[in-house]
Amino acid sequence: MADDDLLAPGFTTDPYWWDAAPRPSANTEPSAPAATDVAVVGSGHTGMAAALTLARAGRKVTVFEADAPGYGASTRNAGYVGRTLYSKFFKLEKTFGTAKATALAREGKTAHDYLVDLIEREQLACRYVNCGRFIAAETPKHYDHMAREFAALARHVPTDVTMVPRAEQRSELASDRYHGGAALNGTGAVHPGLFHNELMNRVLSAGAAVLGHTPVTDMRREGDSFEVTTTRGRVRARNVVVATNGYTGTATPAIRRRIVPVGAYMIATEPLGAARVARLLPTLRTMIDTKINIYWARMSPDGERILFGARTGIDDGPLETKARKLRAHMAEVFPELAAIKVTHCWTGNMGFTFDLLPHHGVIDGVHYAAGFCGVGIPMGSYLGHKTALKLLGERDAATAFDDLPFPTRPFYNGNPWFLPPMLAYWGVRDRMGR
Repeated sequence: MADDDLLAPGFTTDPYWWDAAPRPSANTEPSAPAATDVAVVGSGHTGMAAALTLARAGRKVTVFEADAPGYGASTRNAGYVGRTLYSKFFKLEKTFGTAKATALAREGKTAHDYLVDLIEREQLACRYVNCGRFIAAETPKHYDHMAREFAALARHVPTDVTMVPRAEQRSELASDRYHGGAALNGTGAVHPGLFHNELMNRVLSAGAAVLGHTPVTDMRREGDSFEVTTTRGRVRARNVVVATNGYTGTATPAIRRRIVPVGAYMIATEPLGAARVARLLPTLRTMIDTKINIYWARMSPDGERILFGARTGIDDGPLETKARKLRAHMAEVFPELAAIKVTHCWTGNMGFTFDLLPHHGVIDGVHYAAGFCGVGIPMGSYLGHKTALKLLGERDAATAFDDLPFPTRPFYNGNPWFLPPMLAYWGVRDRMGR
């Protein structure tokens, strides 16, 4: 097949999720309100979760979004609903000791449970499934380490996991690339575009205003309130919540210099048919592997396609070029898809932190939640809610993240110039099986 034939007719660089959940059109309001109780900057899952809690507590809430509501990672991610942090238990234990590591790890489960309860309580039609996850071991060493890691985690945090040796791997994944893996139960997946739309509808029904295409360009503390400058006017706000994560801009430099934006990339195959997808993913779990720069795959919510991601943070030029590279990596995992056409290739920014942990708190009087390190659907939603509770002065606002310093690095201003050499180093480690 010629290289150009790998892109299906009608190929698009819009996220696959936008087919069923297109972004709202430009807001036509002439100006922002003169005053609001709480200005929420960022309209993703975090901002919407915060806005919902605040609006239902009686606050006048205005959500500001630089583009269409939900334009960023909230409608671009893989839709995984996990129950663990990016930093795993052994690393947390080494850094913080067993008690604190346990408290932090439990927040991953709590965030998952919060999100599932939110979906069920609000009846969010987002195609949520409790499908579990298969974590494929890149090397035998990775398999053994995972087994020890999950055994240690299970002693402190309820964990339902089964180790699957390589001889049984095809019961989980139609691939011989890996060396067994871990079948983790109690995790799920959603359609992130529909989840965002449904959550935004609840926010609007609660009385909050959502202003798309209204970038916040500046904010200043003035007495006991803030002056928030937008492209559609200035707004006086009693409080501000910043929920911009991997899209944090220059209006909030203290937060921006603590967040490392990292681009993630995904493709969608042409329709394969439900039977073929079920053959490739026999248990229909989501899948990731144990490399530093991971591969991940899941079935589309309709069961007809494979959605695949890889090459995080690597600039390959136009997304058409990225699509071809991702398809080649997909064929490493699923050789029978070597000639399958790609209909979508898209990108979105994740927000990482220097300590690889999520954070929420207050900087210069501004409330924030950010740095979800790849687990943004459950953790971003959960910490958006907790940030709102903190602003409201509620006693159940506390999390295990509260007493953690939010680190940055000297001379870092939000431009991750160090990513290319770091990713190159990680690539070498992955190839060596680290």
